[in-house]
Amino acid sequence: MWVLQSSQIGSQATFQSHLCYPALASSRLPVSFVALNHSANPEKDIKSSNNQLIQSLCRGGNLKQAIQVLSSELNPSQQTYELLIYSCAQQSSLSNGLEVHRHLANSVFSQDPFLATKLINMYNELGYVDHARKVFDETQEKTIYVWNALFRALAMVGCGEELLDLYGQMNWMGMASDRFTYTYVLKACVVSDLTLCPLQKGKEIHAHILRHGFDTNIHVMTTLLDVYAKFGCVSYASFVFGAMPVKNFVSWSAMIACYAKNEMPMKALELFQQMMLEASDSVPNSVTMVSVLQACSGVSALQLGKLIHAYILRRGLDSILPVLSALITMYGRCGEIALGQRVFDNMKKRDVVSWNSLISIYGIHGFGKKAIQIFENMIHQGVTPSYISFITVLGACSHAGLVEEGKMLFESMHRKYRIHPGMEHYACMVDLLGRANRLDEAIKVIEDMRLEPGPTVWGSLLGACRIHCNVELAERASSKLFELEPTNAGNYVLLADVYAGAQMWNEVKNVRKLLETRSLQKIPGCSWTEVKRKIYSFNSVDECNPQIEELRAFLIKLSTEMKERGYVPQTDVVLYDLDEEEKERILLGHSEKLAVAFGLINTAKGETIRITKNLRLCEDCHAVTKFISKFANREILVRDVNRFHHFRDGVCSCADYW
Repeated sequence: MWVLQSSQIGSQATFQSHLCYPALASSRLPVSFVALNHSANPEKDIKSSNNQLIQSLCRGGNLKQAIQVLSSELNPSQQTYELLIYSCAQQSSLSNGLEVHRHLANSVFSQDPFLATKLINMYNELGYVDHARKVFDETQEKTIYVWNALFRALAMVGCGEELLDLYGQMNWMGMASDRFTYTYVLKACVVSDLTLCPLQKGKEIHAHILRHGFDTNIHVMTTLLDVYAKFGCVSYASFVFGAMPVKNFVSWSAMIACYAKNEMPMKALELFQQMMLEASDSVPNSVTMVSVLQACSGVSALQLGKLIHAYILRRGLDSILPVLSALITMYGRCGEIALGQRVFDNMKKRDVVSWNSLISIYGIHGFGKKAIQIFENMIHQGVTPSYISFITVLGACSHAGLVEEGKMLFESMHRKYRIHPGMEHYACMVDLLGRANRLDEAIKVIEDMRLEPGPTVWGSLLGACRIHCNVELAERASSKLFELEPTNAGNYVLLADVYAGAQMWNEVKNVRKLLETRSLQKIPGCSWTEVKRKIYSFNSVDECNPQIEELRAFLIKLSTEMKERGYVPQTDVVLYDLDEEEKERILLGHSEKLAVAFGLINTAKGETIRITKNLRLCEDCHAVTKFISKFANREILVRDVNRFHHFRDGVCSCADYW
């Protein structure tokens, strides 16, 4: 009976090949059984067996043979088409997929919404979203599954605006959304550059979610939280997280990542601690660990970072590349390059992100030549540098003043690696040349840019003008920045610093008035230090610290002793028209000085003090910390927004170049 049926296919070779596949053994028994029972409809039996044969071939990975059998089958079943479509996607075969699609278009299932969904998914997997859109357009009966399949495809390739337009059409037609719809539509707000305001669109979708009762769905709300986080709307993200009736490790991780990526490391660490205490069913995964390590990096929490490292080892997460890269960065940003290097050396496998992490930690510590050496080793090992690789190595050149080396690397980007320089690379070059007081060359780089200069580029130039007190260029750079970032108070403060350095006090007052008129406030300086595995934060107006009076008294005494040894307060960094005594009082209240004093009082003799600051270290704090490191015989590590400063025996590793 099997031989007779095989002859219907018309190929003895096909029959012989079938005998080789155990997967078909189960299909033989039903065929023989039907024949022995003398079915009244032998044509139906043959059709059934052909469908089973095609399905068995698909399951056995014999797609081409399955399509050969399909060409002789007049009425393939829905399940047969489903398996054929799935096999085309699995084998990444567009040609076979098109053939199955053509056959399906001429069958009774040409308008089957279930198979239309499968076709859209297949074309999405193969990377042909235009074909998926065509299937969608030709399907007359569009179920929510058909809409969702196309939404998923568009979200994956970054066609956010097209997706949102279709979502509007779907709502107009009265089609009800489900949780998958909201997930894809929310992703559309962040996957592409939209002509409309993507954040505003996200808020509108949030309103839809609330109106249709999906605010209790953990998947939808976690995606919404992630959208707000990506736009830096931490308060909205926090509100969504707090309102979630049920949380899983994904939602906890998303909120921790939101705090870590938006420069709120303390909040991230507090939330992680809360998660470990409250969410017994939520075990942190590798994504959570990466965010927590980023938070440790943000406040130089070395001891806490070591505890996290131990947890990673216990949980067996030490083979995951993103976790290891985050560990390298954490140790480097906590001042322990050797530990970061050890993690790197022990890695069995390395990707470009791992190399970038190692390059960056040497760069922020001012070891530019070492960073370049690692960059060259990476290439020698056969790893192609990425867009980020050049940002890290150019940044390393900038911190170390390696101008010629940086220029050569910049020129090699497109010539050798076919990477077009982006805004960040141009900003690095302007910073590199500007710090070295080669401002004419920095301007030439800006004028020759293939892109319209953005805030990072003009900001680098303004920062260089502050260092070298170039008023003319500072005014040019700041006028551009005021257009591009009218609400960024930092740009106004930098210009005021330049005017102050040039003793142009009227201009300083004008800039301060401009800040007041536009209701802008300078970001307050904040510093963090870790003592006995606990993180302490300090700012100049902090009255809540129980030791604040003790710290101020300690600093006054320290300042008096330093003056006797030659220290002269650099009051010109205070941009207020006050007498010298009042300026000195303001200087003593700087957050990094309070953190240093706290470390001296609360740590053992000889113990290294580690401090992180959210702004650039001012000249007076730099001078004071050098004095303290010598006379207190302490090593003090300070990481500001630009780089690391290792203070030891009255000398800083930056050689006053920062």
